[in-house]
Amino acid sequence: MSSSASCPPPRLISDELWALVEPLIPPRKPAIHGRTGRPRTSDRDVLEGIAFVLSTGIGWAKLPVELGYGSGWTCWRRMHEWAEAGVFDRLHVAVLNQLGERGERDWSRASLDSVSVRAKRGVS
Repeated sequence: MSSSASCPPPRLISDELWALVEPLIPPRKPAIHGRTGRPRTSDRDVLEGIAFVLSTGIGWAKLPVELGYGSGWTCWRRMHEWAEAGVFDRLHVAVLNQLGERGERDWSRASLDSVSVRAKRGVS
């Protein structure tokens, strides 16, 4: 007899990556007294949903709730909140730092352009 319960999808965000992300996420705003509604989707599940949408290219509204990542709009909203709070910029630096500590960062293929780094005038 086969079980009708479905297995959750595999994690898209490793425990190691989550350990870097979690402390960067701003604290949750206090709930409005007496507010009712659905329980808040965990930040890790939302990050998984963001990764799923961005890696598959599906629309936010088409994110299947059955995957357990929350609604596409919840993921979209939190992605924008976190982007405004600088979470992804700080995560980028944290990942680069960790790779550097391990000796896994290879700058031989890196390049800069004047759009991303301002040149100092009068310096030769």
